[in-house]
Amino acid sequence: MRNRGATASQLSCDLYAATRTHVSRVTVSKRLHETGLFARRPAVCVLLTSTNRRVRLAWCREHRDWSMDQWAIVLFTDESRFSLNTDSRREFIWREPGTRYLPSNVRVIDHYGGGGLIVSAGIMLDGRTPLHVFERGTLTGVRYRDEILEPYVRLFRGAVGPELILMDDNAKPHRAHLVDEFLE
Repeated sequence: MRNRGATASQLSCDLYAATRTHVSRVTVSKRLHETGLFARRPAVCVLLTSTNRRVRLAWCREHRDWSMDQWAIVLFTDESRFSLNTDSRREFIWREPGTRYLPSNVRVIDHYGGGGLIVSAGIMLDGRTPLHVFERGTLTGVRYRDEILEPYVRLFRGAVGPELILMDDNAKPHRAHLVDEFLE
């Protein structure tokens, strides 16, 4: 199907424009269902580059046989941004079951466009950090150091010891020089 985002009504109108044949919206929908196409929300994501995929796969293969003791010293942290703009996600596409993440069924989102709220947390085998809400602005290296590393990661390092492994997603604020200096 060329236009996966077209509604059954739009497809009915397109058919009429092309062939001068009237077909109801319900008939169009039924025929699409018979061929295995159903209206579903598209997957929304930021696409990974081939380098990202290759590096992640290598990391997984390197760590797949780790023991529980080795995983007990790893702290995973991540941030999520929630849009404060109205995004109803009422858009539907026609797709076959089990094909959610095929490239033709994915709508790539703008990388954090518009106003929003950022939250951060960390997890490890036997614990988690509190959920931290960034009040305003964007996440910078200074904010990451002052609002995440200082109060939360330092606390976990004190409990685990100097062998703590901090895992983040390599976002620009995580790789700032002042963050690297703080972590040393």
